[in-house]
Amino acid sequence: MRNLGAHEIVVEHPSHNLLLSQLSVEHIAQVLGTFVSRIADLKRDRRFRYVTVFRNQGTAAGQEFEHPHSEITATPFIPRRVGYELRWSQAHFELKERCLACDLIKQELSEQVRTVEWDDMFVAFCPYASRVPYETWLFPVNHHCAFEEDVASGISQLRLARVLKSVLLRLEVISPAYHLVLHTCPNVNAKFERTGNWQTLADDYHWHLEILPAVPGKSKPYTVKEVYCNSVTPENAARELRRMAVSG
Repeated sequence: MRNLGAHEIVVEHPSHNLLLSQLSVEHIAQVLGTFVSRIADLKRDRRFRYVTVFRNQGTAAGQEFEHPHSEITATPFIPRRVGYELRWSQAHFELKERCLACDLIKQELSEQVRTVEWDDMFVAFCPYASRVPYETWLFPVNHHCAFEEDVASGISQLRLARVLKSVLLRLEVISPAYHLVLHTCPNVNAKFERTGNWQTLADDYHWHLEILPAVPGKSKPYTVKEVYCNSVTPENAARELRRMAVSG
């Protein structure tokens, strides 16, 4: 692996004590707009195959700096879990000629047992076989593979900010610490990418946010081998999160 990459810190607010969930919807939208701008810019560098946006809040989640912040990294490789998703999505599309995530979203909205928050643009739900208690995924309802393209407008940033704020407020009642990571499509123009790779990406991959709370005293994952033990079912987790009153 080459010693090549980029690492940026996004300071979310001048205040040292305000969490992302405590910011106004308009301010969260500005943070999302920063993600859009930086991802688009970093993808113009053909040395980078993937750009990751993540947020670790709280000591239990490995937060490095006390001031509320997010982080952006660009690497010449695709992270392992994202690589799994890309291949699974591609295989499902080859078999069904449909997006795997779109099928999941349709099922979750139809059943309404694992959903936490939703509107006509975004849906958040606790995924089946969640890795950790209260794990929540946030998807755009309509298909799009690239976050930086789908959330480029001010309206979409505001709509996503509203749902994200509500979800974070609910999760923070359970645990103030969490990992948040954006899963979006790789840089298909990277010079290290094989010619013709990911040709169906626009049809088979669906960007999303994954939020994994660090819940004290709950089951611990065996992350080395991707084996997890979760004592809270996603159905019960979603039901509990839906019942929580949120304000702000």
